[in-house]
Amino acid sequence: MSAALQLDDVRLAYEGAQGLHTVVDGFSLSLDAGRIGCLLGPSGCGKTTVLRAVAGFEPVRAGSIRLGERLLSSANVHLPPEERRVGMMFQEYALFPHLTAAQNVGFGLRRRPQAEQRARVAEMLALVGLAESGGRYPHELSGGQQQRIALARALAPSPALLLLDEPFSNLDATTRERLTVEVREILKAAGQTAVLVTHNEAEAQAMADHVGLMHNGRLTRWTA
Repeated sequence: MSAALQLDDVRLAYEGAQGLHTVVDGFSLSLDAGRIGCLLGPSGCGKTTVLRAVAGFEPVRAGSIRLGERLLSSANVHLPPEERRVGMMFQEYALFPHLTAAQNVGFGLRRRPQAEQRARVAEMLALVGLAESGGRYPHELSGGQQQRIALARALAPSPALLLLDEPFSNLDATTRERLTVEVREILKAAGQTAVLVTHNEAEAQAMADHVGLMHNGRLTRWTA
């Protein structure tokens, strides 16, 4: 199976008062299509910075990031986020409060024909187990339901890669444990390649096919 996501010797840094400050260095990993990878580590270890670089929100100072055969980032190349076919799901669900669940799911499909939009929204709502909740507004949904709607919205445009940044951190422990299992099942049913970032080891082990341990901006282990 060919690698869907490939990072080779990536260095990420930003300009500070004392000059260039390196956040991530010598970072390499390979993730096959349809697999779920996880970057695990404490706050400040660089895991979210890696996610942002893959999404196109951070420049690469050295090395390269590829998605399939496409070069997304290198020291000389930077493909804009909207051209990467990369979806993101954040800690905050970021659902539009004035739109129904179905309208939220279909938000990224507005350029498609109406019939195609409706069919895709219905498919995504069914996938996340909320087929009967399309007409409800975010405030009428539980935290777990809101998170599943956010997942459906992220999956609706058929991204080549889905990035999840601490997606369960705002939920209570019971809901978090249940959703970890549910989201893995949904991603597997969709055949979705994904990378999760978390500081919770149990969450990482329950959800991911591969777990990468990060420390001080370096990937110290990448396990199956």
